[in-house]
Amino acid sequence: MRRPLPAPCSDWAYFLDLDGTLLEFGDHPRAVDGDARLRKLLAGLHRATGGAVALVSGRALADLDRLLGTAGPRLAAAGQHGIERRDARGRVVHHPFAAARLEHARAQLATAVAARPGLVLEHKGASLALHYRRAPRLGSYAHRLVRSLAPGLGPRFRIQTGKCVVEVKPAGRDKGAAVLEFMREPPFRGRPAVFIGDDAADEHGFAAVNRLGGLSIKVGRGRTVARWRLRNVAAVWAWLASGWKKPA
Repeated sequence: MRRPLPAPCSDWAYFLDLDGTLLEFGDHPRAVDGDARLRKLLAGLHRATGGAVALVSGRALADLDRLLGTAGPRLAAAGQHGIERRDARGRVVHHPFAAARLEHARAQLATAVAARPGLVLEHKGASLALHYRRAPRLGSYAHRLVRSLAPGLGPRFRIQTGKCVVEVKPAGRDKGAAVLEFMREPPFRGRPAVFIGDDAADEHGFAAVNRLGGLSIKVGRGRTVARWRLRNVAAVWAWLASGWKKPA
């Protein structure tokens, strides 16, 4: 039986996925929108921790900023599963990738998707995502289609699966690597790490935090290496907003 999840503490470092963790999924990436309540929650967390909060998402950084707006603090963030990362000072690093190969894959996918209503192809800049939430019956086709591109993409790319999505992303970058990079920098350095996520891509984050002796928290059902679990998005909000402990 898992130990009860402890109350959040202001001297921890928080790494948070977005879709399925802080926000419910939409049937299209652009159908999801942040709201004032989420901005208030994140601003409060940022203030309580002295800025030790980072979003770690499959979305691009520009999309994260679109969702959260500019009214509150500009959070540290890792986008596209860590391919791009903004530290707490606002400095952005983009990891290199084979752009020509990715563009060739995009063109092939775009041609195939045009004949399959319900599939949505998202070009994030350094990665591609094929969504089938609008047409779950096409899930198997979407996976076969993307995997058929693997020989042409070569070892510099990998296929990443998720909830009603299959992605093409540069190899060697994942959410766990992003967390470890943040943990070498202020204000995250030296703090216990917390990672909250809901999907297969978040398992890298869970594993990294487990190695650091932190709190890995899975949202929803499914097999996981996370050591704690919250039922749904509402439970994540409730936990993050619950009685804060001061450092001992």
